[in-house]
Amino acid sequence: MAIAVLKVELEDTELPVCRVLEVPLDIRLDRLHLAIQAAMGWKNQHLYDFTAGRSARWAEPDPDFEDDMERPSKATLADLLAAAGGRSAFYTYDFGDDWRHRLTVAGTHDPAPGVAYPRLTGCTGRCPPEDVGGMPGFEEFLRVMADPSDAEHEDLIDWHGGPFDPAAADSPARARALQALAQKWAPRKPG
Repeated sequence: MAIAVLKVELEDTELPVCRVLEVPLDIRLDRLHLAIQAAMGWKNQHLYDFTAGRSARWAEPDPDFEDDMERPSKATLADLLAAAGGRSAFYTYDFGDDWRHRLTVAGTHDPAPGVAYPRLTGCTGRCPPEDVGGMPGFEEFLRVMADPSDAEHEDLIDWHGGPFDPAAADSPARARALQALAQKWAPRKPG
């Protein structure tokens, strides 16, 4: 199966937050979700969905609501891209904070011998902290974190677990997280 060069961009941010992943076109969407979580630095604590076109949507069921939605474990990146019809597809994580990511395929290529996929090939910006309150909360978080004289500065440092540099994407940690998934999902040799 071909490898897609997938650009994952967090929308509505002043500071760019983007990841470039190489993933098989036949990766299931539930696994693509985990790959995006690892690449962005999210913690996989909330519901998510993939959308394409006007009506194609794949999501895990919300236990509080009945739905007949397509399950991510039953579709692949190729299915998502086909539904998008040559346009961008979208991945939304945490329906409260509403982190919407644009998914764009920059190209495809054959798998390289000895390379495990998914893998991270580009990393710009740091993703917002989990449960920060969506884009308005993130903007307030950045403002307070940048101002040591703000009365909430120390509380936010404690809440976050340390300083926050929005330009520091932490590429090595993101790449290791993707590598761990690639190793976990690698086909096992019989024997």
